[in-house]
Amino acid sequence: MEGAMNLLRSWLLNPVFEKIAFVIIGIVAISILTRFIRQSLAGRIESMDSRYRFRKLVNLIGTLVAVILVTVVFSDRLGNLTVAFGVAGAGIAFALQEVIASIAGWVAISFGNFYSVGDRVQLGGISGDVIDIGVFRTTLMETGQWVKADLYNGRIVRVANSFVFKEPVFNYSGDFPFLWDEIIVPVKYGSDCRLARDILQSVANELLGGFVPEAKKTMTDMIKKYRIEEASVEPMVTVIANDNWMEFTVRYVVDYKRRRATKDILFNRILEMFDGSGGRVSFASATFHLVEAPVLNVKLAQGGESRNMPIDKGP
Repeated sequence: MEGAMNLLRSWLLNPVFEKIAFVIIGIVAISILTRFIRQSLAGRIESMDSRYRFRKLVNLIGTLVAVILVTVVFSDRLGNLTVAFGVAGAGIAFALQEVIASIAGWVAISFGNFYSVGDRVQLGGISGDVIDIGVFRTTLMETGQWVKADLYNGRIVRVANSFVFKEPVFNYSGDFPFLWDEIIVPVKYGSDCRLARDILQSVANELLGGFVPEAKKTMTDMIKKYRIEEASVEPMVTVIANDNWMEFTVRYVVDYKRRRATKDILFNRILEMFDGSGGRVSFASATFHLVEAPVLNVKLAQGGESRNMPIDKGP
């Protein structure tokens, strides 16, 4: 018993133990302080984006302070551990290749303008809105899959940051927060083609004209930044004729988060305008005409009597 007490006393009086205890207490104090700052000050920030960035900044500062604390406390022993760290680092680097690649991806995302929180992206085949960017993974609120268009499906997906080096990164809301979209309207042959075009063009200008000024301004900024030709952002109507109907296409730019809602508004307005045309413009649809099988005249060999027998159509 006395030997155990002496061993415990020697550990407590050891300078290394004192430094470890000091570091633990310091890290706990830093953690409590950062949590207090996040909870007390973040609630006063109204902007969601600013509040998120403030919390991330507080966490980063707290981590840096903890690292500095450990470095300062054990600075007299770091020199003796250099060789050991070098040998261990080589093995760790080989075993944790994916982790290191994710950290490198985080650095690239932070300084390379790949995407930021709030952007709609596609990473590794997963589409969604970026809700958090961590050191190892990017968190997405997924869209699509069993839900049509660009609506949330409720799944939270975490994608390794290393994907930015392996696969293309599709950003729907980066430098140009608009998408070109189009709807196809089939119009019956015999309808007033000119009136149909005028209706579609007027509806597009009425409902989509609000996106044009901002899209033009953004396109001008992109032309200054990139080697890109100026593209038309005005609503445009084109038509082709096929075997069944006249096919009108309405092409337009729309906010990347409002594609589904915009299509709904467009189609409802077009339906109203076509119904109000007095039958001059009508929607086309595929029509199938079923023809009854012809009667087959069969002559019987024995009596020479002929009978009309219908062809069996089957079930």
